[in-house]
Amino acid sequence: QVQLVESGGGMVQAGNSLRLSCAASARTFSNYAMGWFRQAPGKGREFVGSISQSGGNSYYSDSVKGRFTISRVNAKNTVYLQMNSLKPEDTAVYYCAASGGLGVGVSQAWYDYWGQGTQVTVSS
Repeated sequence: QVQLVESGGGMVQAGNSLRLSCAASARTFSNYAMGWFRQAPGKGREFVGSISQSGGNSYYSDSVKGRFTISRVNAKNTVYLQMNSLKPEDTAVYYCAASGGLGVGVSQAWYDYWGQGTQVTVSS
């Protein structure tokens, strides 16, 4: 069982940056690929990005590519989502997820564990 706790959400103006953190309870955090998803009001949950177990491979949705960066520190059982050049359309609840699969994954079904989410609001 893996517990995930997101933090770092808040309200920012467009163009600014925010960094989200996700702390995992797993004893072998380095065995899990990690992902970030988001859900805007009235919309379904969508993929944001994913990072492999070692951190050597990452993949992003087109909507955030070049603005968002995922990183991880396995020694701290933590994965991060650095969000730059934020836009009002980035407003959503952001979730981190963990998968026992290898590499990176886009599908929600690929992930085994989910956090409770953290709200990000970007004002224009």
